[in-house]
Amino acid sequence: MGQRIAVLGAGPMGLAVAYQLARDGHQPIVFEADDRVGGMTAAFDFSGLSIERYYHFHCISDHAFLTVLDELGLADRMRWVETKMGYWYQNRLQPWGNPVALLKFRGLSLVAKFRYGLHAFLCTKRNDWRPLDNVEAKGWIRRWVGAEAWEVLWRRLFDYKFYDYTDNLSAAWIWSRIRRIGRSRYSLFREKLGYLDGGSETLLQAIKNDIETRGGEIRLKSPVSRVVIENKQVQGVEVNGQVERFDKVISTIPLPYVPRIIPDLPDDILQRFQALKNVAVVCVIAKLRKPLTENFWLNTNDPDMDIPGLVEYTNLRPLDQHIVYVPFYVPGEHPKFAEPDQVFLDKVQRYLKKINPELLDEDFIELRASRYRYAQPICDPGYLDRLPPVSLPVKGLWVADTSYYYPEDRGISESIDFGRKMALDASK
Repeated sequence: MGQRIAVLGAGPMGLAVAYQLARDGHQPIVFEADDRVGGMTAAFDFSGLSIERYYHFHCISDHAFLTVLDELGLADRMRWVETKMGYWYQNRLQPWGNPVALLKFRGLSLVAKFRYGLHAFLCTKRNDWRPLDNVEAKGWIRRWVGAEAWEVLWRRLFDYKFYDYTDNLSAAWIWSRIRRIGRSRYSLFREKLGYLDGGSETLLQAIKNDIETRGGEIRLKSPVSRVVIENKQVQGVEVNGQVERFDKVISTIPLPYVPRIIPDLPDDILQRFQALKNVAVVCVIAKLRKPLTENFWLNTNDPDMDIPGLVEYTNLRPLDQHIVYVPFYVPGEHPKFAEPDQVFLDKVQRYLKKINPELLDEDFIELRASRYRYAQPICDPGYLDRLPPVSLPVKGLWVADTSYYYPEDRGISESIDFGRKMALDASK
């Protein structure tokens, strides 16, 4: 007889949990506060264009993601594209992302180029992250690449992604980001990234349908206000003032919400959740009449731009209009996060026109901003050791979010993999 299991959150991890549970004969009921599934992968109507609120791409190493596509009969919807990277530095757009581009890069000495290239190459070859786990990232990078390459190629990325947290980040966490992009290359000079025909919405709806077909439920606009615990055992969840009974509860919502909805956890566990730090994001999406550049990813180092880079999405996934994502990462408590959307929209229009002076006001069809308070966990040295266990000291309760597949960065494939494993553990 299958168990009745509550799943909190309908992002990729929560959907993966419910997908696995339903396939194993259980009855998952997913509770989602939003009016749609997907979390950070959810799409919205951008004046007739269905597009994700936050950009996503896939690498050839995204095995868990590709496995689900196979299971759902979606493998033929996957598209692989040779993409390009660029670097905006000293008011100049330069190629980036391969050895020739590095050698030709203007504004960096030959020694600095060699040290930077050697570090990146060795990161892609490294498999064991444990020796880097307790190493501080900023000092680690500076020791490898030197002060010059740090200043030109790394500092602003740290400053405009992590702000006050830049001095205490895990080297293992930063290494995993370098490795993922490095391993997306199918040769030393070529990068290959993927997208799903129809975007992430294709996968989200297929998983949702599979869950429902197998007897599971997904309840939108249904935030859980409390997980009910008695005698160190889960009893159910409270939604809209009503308590529903469940055999087990699996939470995939951002960890900062956990103390709020599970206040009856032991004090030491609550303190560990409360100590975690996160960065927010304001992500501006611009719809243009003409391309900005020929690059998918563009790093930026410009004193007039408070961003580490931008993504020209239509250089990966072709669309009728040109789409550019410009993320402003900022701590949620920072005054900048409280600024109105128009401040960010105006900045983006100014930045894009500086990068491509041929862009005129009339080339901007529309700009839109999306905000996510807990977009990026801050992973300091030894991060994983300080997280509470996934299976908490409450019978029938599991808690995780994207933090738990540290040192890997947030990704759809990683969320699917972790979610399915968590479901298998909970099924025992």
